[in-house]
Amino acid sequence: MSVRSVAYAALFSILLAAPAAADDRYDIFGFAALFGGGYSGVTAGTSPIPRQVVAFDPKYKPGSIVVNTSTRRLYFITQPGRAIQYGVGVGREGFQWSGVKVVSAKKEWPSWVPPAQMLKRRPDLPRYMPGGIDNPLGARAMYLGSSLYRIHGSNEPETIGQAVSSGCIRMTNDDVIDLYSRVKVGATVYVMR
Repeated sequence: MSVRSVAYAALFSILLAAPAAADDRYDIFGFAALFGGGYSGVTAGTSPIPRQVVAFDPKYKPGSIVVNTSTRRLYFITQPGRAIQYGVGVGREGFQWSGVKVVSAKKEWPSWVPPAQMLKRRPDLPRYMPGGIDNPLGARAMYLGSSLYRIHGSNEPETIGQAVSSGCIRMTNDDVIDLYSRVKVGATVYVMR
């Protein structure tokens, strides 16, 4: 094992031991630069919950999204009684919510401005981050009405299936790119506990 490999292993063991507060984190280490500029992939890993086509409640219309925060799954309805199931990360204790929203906007490689509530909790966060691989919103974002919530990508696949965000629904970048290609602005999103 090379010295560089040992150094990377030590760094990753330290990072993985840190507590997760997913929506409150950002890449202070610049992983793209850490890998010598050779990192050209969209994701930093794949979802621990593989996407699959499943049977689903036929009452939901095709094109709509149903998020079950207790099972940490998102369903994109493809036809009556059928859906694509994705694993997601959801709001941690005190940040859970439920309701019906509409996809009001879609953005590729969105920039990020932390909300005032988040800055009160984490004054160390940047006031603005341009879109890109290090941005906490990941490769795609679907904005939910006029709320602060989004369905967005993440470079932290270990958070999928966990309750770690500040209320947003997070997916791996691969999964959010797939969902983004299917969802239309105006789609109904049902979030249930």
